[in-house]
Amino acid sequence: VSTLAQKYDPQTEEALRMWIHEVTGRTVPDNFMEGLKDGVILCELINKLQPGSVPKVNHSTLNWHKLENITHFIRAIGEYGLKPHDIFEANDLFEDMNHTQVQCTLASLAGVAKTKGFYTKSDIGVKYAAKKLRKFNPDKMKAGDSVISQQMGSNKFASQKGMTSYGTRRHLYDPNIGMEKPADRSTINLQMGTNKCASMAGMFALGTARQVTEKNVNLDPVDTTTVSLQMGTNKVPSQSGLTPMGGSRLVYDRKYCAKPNEQDGINFLN
Repeated sequence: VSTLAQKYDPQTEEALRMWIHEVTGRTVPDNFMEGLKDGVILCELINKLQPGSVPKVNHSTLNWHKLENITHFIRAIGEYGLKPHDIFEANDLFEDMNHTQVQCTLASLAGVAKTKGFYTKSDIGVKYAAKKLRKFNPDKMKAGDSVISQQMGSNKFASQKGMTSYGTRRHLYDPNIGMEKPADRSTINLQMGTNKCASMAGMFALGTARQVTEKNVNLDPVDTTTVSLQMGTNKVPSQSGLTPMGGSRLVYDRKYCAKPNEQDGINFLN
């Protein structure tokens, strides 16, 4: 059994059966959906609620006539006031695809009829609330702009009493933990940190170079002209044999290449 079939309510079907009989005077067969499949009872129902909604009702046994009746009913209940998402499709009834949606559509139709003042003994359908439009004059709307809503919070009882001037320091003081009240605003609380015992003794002037040494590993400070081995070394290398900057260089390997010839009196190999 599908999920849609499980949502079908037999009690709602019985209530719809009584409501349709009270409105149209027609008795729906025991098989509720089979009795509505030709669309005749549906068209008579909407014609009772809104006369002239379906001018011509087909009583033929041909399938396309039945389908035409259902289509006219769907169009008419949309014009009567049902929302598009509350209306079933023709195949939901004619092809037995979604009987639950057909049941919901008829219940919504009963609710719209009740809203329009078409009351019956059968209590089915929910009456929709009527719209209550309110119009306020421009002065009233403008006056509401100056009122602070409670959802936005409130500034009632708020004051700046005891607050320091903007930009000045404030002392953190809590009498509940037995702290002594500060004598002045220049006192720095321990919660704010402390500069006690701090000194700049031995520090270099701003912008000068400092030598980083570690006494624990027996490192001695050296002058800036000495290159550490961790930085590499330039010992032994020279520029002997290098071509001038920008000049072409010949790549030569004695194992794989024959000795190059001299061209224009220039020997490329020394």
